[in-house]
Amino acid sequence: MNLIDKINKKQINPNVPAFQVGDTVRVDVKIKEGKRERIQAFEGIVTARKGGSVSETFTVRKKSGNVGINRVFPVNSPLIDKITVVKKGKARRAKLNFLKDLTGTFKLKERN
Repeated sequence: MNLIDKINKKQINPNVPAFQVGDTVRVDVKIKEGKRERIQAFEGIVTARKGGSVSETFTVRKKSGNVGINRVFPVNSPLIDKITVVKKGKARRAKLNFLKDLTGTFKLKERN
């Protein structure tokens, strides 16, 4: 193992559950407000996963009112408290970018 691989291995978070594109996840994010720190949940459909190892990211899309919100999270970030898989969805594509153009709600078939 070279030096870079040793450093990367220390930074990978072992508590990340297995999830795929199409799954509905709840990401608990640590937010600092002045001196206080709180945890805020962001729940939506995983539309993309990108990268690998330490630099892996995933995109979550949710509807808030009539506005769609995309948010990109690093998988191994120390600001992520917990990732919970709420529902497993069956996606036939690697990236669900077509959800941006759809209006109204969207359902995916459930995976076993």
